[in-house]
Amino acid sequence: MSGLWVFVCGPSGSGKDSVIDAARQALVGRSDIVFARRMVTRPVQPGSDHDPVTAPVFAELLQAGGLCWHWQAHGFCYGIASQYADAVRAGCLVVVNGSRAHVNSLPPSPGLRVVRISTDPERLAIRLAQRGRDSDRAVAERLARNAAFTGLPADCVIVNDGELADAGQRLTDYLTGSAGTAAAACARIRR
Repeated sequence: MSGLWVFVCGPSGSGKDSVIDAARQALVGRSDIVFARRMVTRPVQPGSDHDPVTAPVFAELLQAGGLCWHWQAHGFCYGIASQYADAVRAGCLVVVNGSRAHVNSLPPSPGLRVVRISTDPERLAIRLAQRGRDSDRAVAERLARNAAFTGLPADCVIVNDGELADAGQRLTDYLTGSAGTAAAACARIRR
């Protein structure tokens, strides 16, 4: 039996963490849908949701096979622990807060789905400035970088310009509907 990976991607400031958290809360108790924790070589900051690790610890995990997915973005290393690959092999749908560049480099796979979270550029600029993590120049670079990913293929696009609850519900519906159906079909095919 095999499950499904669902990578949720979008620009910094689009609200990925918040949308994922809303879906996570709505799906409490669903053992077939697992929300992966990212490891990042960056300290935890307000509004971020990851497990901080040092660069040497990250390198050790990578070398020892402790990461099933890994990528670099904005000067940091990101990784997903290998235990989540075990969950996919067991038939679970595993949701990953991913990188657009990383996902864009992956070959198409029947076991992989992509959800893109987007927001209008003006709102994105305001959110990036409000969270206070980046300098004005870094915000401008992040906004300019978005142009490279406007055509990122996705199985589901969620526009997060309104109420967070609406965007969270769209992701919940996708995970329990289209992606859930795909995971079940994937599991049946591979039996």
